Amino acid sequence: MTDKRMVAKQAPRFEMDAVMPNKEFAKVSLEENMKNDKWTVLYFYPMDFTFVCPTEITSLSDRYDEFEDLDAEVIGVSTDTVHTHKAWINTARDENGLGELKYPLAADTNHVVSREYGVLIEEEGVALRGLFIISPEGELMYSVVNHNNIGRDVDETLRVLQALQTGGLCPANWKPGQETLKV
Repeated sequence: MTDKRMVAKQAPRFEMDAVMPNKEFAKVSLEENMKNDKWTVLYFYPMDFTFVCPTEITSLSDRYDEFEDLDAEVIGVSTDTVHTHKAWINTARDENGLGELKYPLAADTNHVVSREYGVLIEEEGVALRGLFIISPEGELMYSVVNHNNIGRDVDETLRVLQALQTGGLCPANWKPGQETLKV
């Protein structure tokens, strides 16, 4: 795991195989999102067919339209294969599956991207729960990594994305629609 600061620097570039919303295999990349002038919400989770992960993955998918409205692409990543991802997507939600997803799940099977983003648990070959927001210019604007036992909050992710997009100074507890600080 890296101890180097990443926020406010260019984000590590990536290209990974993924299962797309139409269930086909394709590539996802930071360069493509940048070329399309999109924000990237890149998040890592430990592994498919677990208990906390589907709650996060489906919550983000259920609110994907809100990310899309903010010109953001969401990409989920684990070290599992695209075939495992597809099997999980093809499993119904009431059977601990994902069902339909509105964004891609990428496969970091060689652990390169997880390692570059500092979330790989080397001895286990799985990622911590890391979430990164990257500007359309490729700058890493936000990074949060937490223990695998705790799921993330979609409202907070959307709030931070909107705060970053103001380009202003947002005080503690800032909510979308509120004024930013005047300097």
